[in-house]
Order: sequence, then structure tokens, then C-alpha cells
Amino acid sequence: MNDAGKHSGPFTQLISYIAHAAPATRRPARGDEPFLRPEIGFTPRWYADALPGLDFGERWHTDPAYRADSVIDMAKATRRRFGKRAHIGALQDPEQPTDFITGVFGALIVPALYGAPIWWQARDWPWTEHGQHLNDAQVDALEPPDLDNNAFWQAFMEQVAWIARHTPRLDGFVNWQSVINSGYRLRGEAIFTDMVENPARVQQLFACLAATMIDGARRLYAVQATHGVQLNHFTVSNCLVNMLSPSFYARFVLPYDHMLAEEFAVLGIHNCAWNADPYVPHYASIPNVAYVDMGLDSNLAAAKTALPEARRALMYTPMDVANKSSTQIRADLERIARDYGPCDLVCADIDIDAPDSRVLEIVDLCEEISERYSSQSPIS
Repeated sequence: MNDAGKHSGPFTQLISYIAHAAPATRRPARGDEPFLRPEIGFTPRWYADALPGLDFGERWHTDPAYRADSVIDMAKATRRRFGKRAHIGALQDPEQPTDFITGVFGALIVPALYGAPIWWQARDWPWTEHGQHLNDAQVDALEPPDLDNNAFWQAFMEQVAWIARHTPRLDGFVNWQSVINSGYRLRGEAIFTDMVENPARVQQLFACLAATMIDGARRLYAVQATHGVQLNHFTVSNCLVNMLSPSFYARFVLPYDHMLAEEFAVLGIHNCAWNADPYVPHYASIPNVAYVDMGLDSNLAAAKTALPEARRALMYTPMDVANKSSTQIRADLERIARDYGPCDLVCADIDIDAPDSRVLEIVDLCEEISERYSSQSPIS
């Protein structure tokens, strides 16, 4: 693939994006986002309860027509329950949705390209089969797959072609994950002992994964560009980063996060709801970081200082959404806006234990706080 689009275009922030029944990802910002912008997302189980008969198993991920019909139903269901205020699946118009890509294969497309077996689930995202990991010899001999001759990739691109024929724009994003996340899914817990006993094996695995992510993203973006959607960003999902010391992150993962940042115009860094403090200095060393998220235990003011140009996001856990009192939630959101804003408030993976009224309460609080900060000048 050529690199004609490499580093092209002005610096654009990224914001959180949760499509219907999809894991959270990121998309380009428009530039007029609220000071405290909520992004609301629900688990497949939530949608399965809302729409009896909806099955998130293998067919949902391999049959784009079935998935498209389900996305239309999910968009209508959330509009009925929340109206337009919650901005759920914001790329989707219930009358004419255009994103039937986001969510496909959950977080497993890269492991699947390497042959990892998928465990399909009717009410959850797919997972890799337990206990089926690459052995030492397999990792040592690993090479990036030839996507032109990879059956899984070709089947996915046939889905993309179907979607392009049935939508006016080829919207959507693949969740490419990161070298640490996909490395763990392929190698299992041995990836951590490898870091101590055989660092070269880790570097071999991670180099293959990074090459595959770049190759796949470039190919998909090239097709989307011919159907009205210009993209040139990348997101790394470092969900397992807190299982690494800062020095191990810097040694094994950071070089590939740098590589991806240099390959694409801007980079988003998903840190999950962990305390990001030990990693923020490393994140700040990466060029063109356009998005970063973290949890409430992080030093939010320090992260804002370290990454002033990035759109920041706070991962507000589904347990907080469901279980905290209104007083506690208001205090959290006021602190987030004061120390970290402007930023996103990401309420992902909301499950059936959270009442609709709580979702709307959070949306209303974000609107109230945003209006207050927007009336102040200047915004920093």
C-alpha cells in the first residue's frame, strides 16, 4: 500500500464514538463539541433485552444485511427511549443509517487475521476461545498475513463492498486494538513472562501486529475514500496497560504507539478507566495525540497540562452510572469539567441494571455544566 496520505491534513482532535452495540472507538471531531460532551453506549445484552430475538452471534458479524437491519432497529429503540438528547450512535439517523461497519468482530479482527478461533455469543461481543494461544515456535516463525490472500480479510472486505452498495456513505471504523491487547489474545499470559525471559519474541509478535494494523487500516481507508469518507487517524486501545510497569510499557509498547502516530495524521489513545498517571508522561512524548482517555483516579489536571492539544475523555464506569447517587455523580462531573475540560464523558457498556432515567440525568448534567462553562471566556 502506498503512503500518500501519511501525515496529510490539519491536526484534528478525535472524540469518543460508540455505535449501537459496539465497543467504544474514536472518530474525528467537528470542532464544535460541548465543553462536557457525553457519549453513551450500551452492551449487546442491553439491546438484546430491548429487542427480543436480536442475536449478536456469528450471523451478526458475518451477514451485513442482518447487521444493517439490526442497527436500524437499535437506532429506533434508543430514539424511542431517549429522544435525540442522548446522541446515542451519533452517526446514525434512524431513518437512514450509514454506519454498518463499527462493531463488526468486536475487538477481534486482528487476532482473527492470524487465525485465532472466535467464540461467538448471542448476548455479548465475541471473544477468542480460551486456552488456544500461539506457542513459542509459532510466535518465533510469525509473519504478517498477506491480506490479498487472507480468507478472513477477503470476507470482511466483501461485507464492506455490500455496505457500499447499500449506503450513500461508507461510514464506520474497525476496532484495531493495540499490540498489547491483540498480543495478549494471541499469546495469552505468556506474553508477560516473554517480556522478562525472551524480549525478542515479544518484539517479533508486536512488529507483526503493528504491520497488520497499518496495512488493514490503509486498505479500508482507501475504499472508504472512494465512497465519500476521508479518514486518516488511528486509535490504540491499551486496555491492558495497567498490567505493565511504566518501564515495560515504554520498552515494549510505546515504540509501536509511536510508529502508528507517525504513520497516520493523528493518534487516539484509549487507556480504559485505569489510573493513567504512570503512563501520561510517555503518552505526552507521542506526536500528534488527538485523543486520550483515563479513569477518575487519574490526576486529571496533570493530564490536561501534559496533553493540552488532545481531546481528553473520562471513562465513567457502568458501575458508577448504575450505583452512584445523584449527588456523587454531580460532584464527579463538576470535578471532571473543572480539572479536565473541555472533554468527553464516556459512559460505555451500560447494562440492564442502569435505569433510563439515570442516563438522561447524566446527559442533562453534562448540558447544564457545558452551558455554564461555555458562557465563561476564554475556555481553556
